[in-house]
Amino acid sequence: MRAVVCPRYGGPEVLEFRNVPMPHPAADEVRVRVIATSVTSGDSRMRAARFPTGLGLIARPFLGFRGPRQPILGTEIAGIVDAVGVDVTRYRPGDAVMAFPGGKMGCHAEYRCVAETGAMARKPDSLSFVDAATLCFGGSTALHFLDVAAVSAGDRVLVVGASGAVGSALVQLARHRGAVVTAVCSGRNADLVRGLGAGAVIDHSTTDFRGQPGAYDVIFETTGSMVTRQALPLLRPRGCFVAIAAGLPDMLATIGAPGRQGRRVVAGPATERPEHVGQLATLVESGVLRPVVDCTYAFDDIAAAHAYVDTGRKRGSVAILIDPTAQS
Repeated sequence: MRAVVCPRYGGPEVLEFRNVPMPHPAADEVRVRVIATSVTSGDSRMRAARFPTGLGLIARPFLGFRGPRQPILGTEIAGIVDAVGVDVTRYRPGDAVMAFPGGKMGCHAEYRCVAETGAMARKPDSLSFVDAATLCFGGSTALHFLDVAAVSAGDRVLVVGASGAVGSALVQLARHRGAVVTAVCSGRNADLVRGLGAGAVIDHSTTDFRGQPGAYDVIFETTGSMVTRQALPLLRPRGCFVAIAAGLPDMLATIGAPGRQGRRVVAGPATERPEHVGQLATLVESGVLRPVVDCTYAFDDIAAAHAYVDTGRKRGSVAILIDPTAQS
C-alpha cells in the first residue's frame, strides 16, 4: 500500500511516498480502507520536531532522535472496513467508520488496522468521510480538557485560538454545557466562531485579551501564546488555566504555589479515551457539534497541506482525501 513517510525531522519537503507492507488485522482488529485523514497541528509539530518550550531534549528519546520513531504520521481516519479479525463481532466488511489512533499515528496511509474495542465508531450518515476524518483530534482533546476543568453551566470561559481544530470544538462543546464563551482569534475568523456559539469575540491583532483581570472561570490556551503568569490574573478565585499547548514552564506550574486563591493550572497532553469517538459521533448526530474543515488536499499533495498547516492560519482542520471515488 502507499503511505507517506517522514524519515527525518524537517520541513514538508522531507515527506516521501513509499510502498509499505499491507497491514493484516489481528484477531481483535479490523482493517480500514482509508478514505480520508487529516494533517493536524500535531502532525506539523512532529514532522518539524517543533516541541513545546523546554521539552526538546525530553521528547526525543521517546519520539525519535533524528526523525519520528513512528515515521507514518496522522492521528485520525475515516473509511470503510475491508477485513476483520476472527474474534471481531461489532464490525463487518463494508461498515463506514471513523477512528482515532491518536498518538500511535500511522494514518497517512491507504490502510490502517484498529482494535475493535479501540477508538473507533460507525460514521454518522450525516457526515462525509472528509468531515468524519477531521472530527476526533480536536473533539477528543476538547472533551478531555472540558472534563478536567469541570466546565459547567454559567462558567465564563475564554478560548484562545478559537478558530483552530481544538479551539472550534471547545467553543461548541463549552457552549453546549451552558458556559458563556469568549473567543480569541483573528478578525477574519470572528464570524466563524460566533456561529459556533461564542458570545463574544476578541480580535487578538487589535485588542489585548489579557486586559480583563478576574474575568474568567476557565481559560483554554491552544496556541502557546499565553503562559501561566499571564493567565492567572485573568482568573476568578478557584479558576482554572488549561495550557493545552504547554511547555515545560506551564507543566511545572501545575505543582501549585501559595497565594493563588485556589486557582489551578492544567497542562500536558490529553488522555486519549476510546469512548470519546462514540461520544463525538453522538454529538454530531444530535446537532451539538459540527466539524470545521478549512480545505481538502489530495493525497499526492500532502506536503502542501503540511506547508499550509505550518503557517498557523488554518481554520479548523485540514483534510486529506486519499480515495476521491468514495466521498459520501
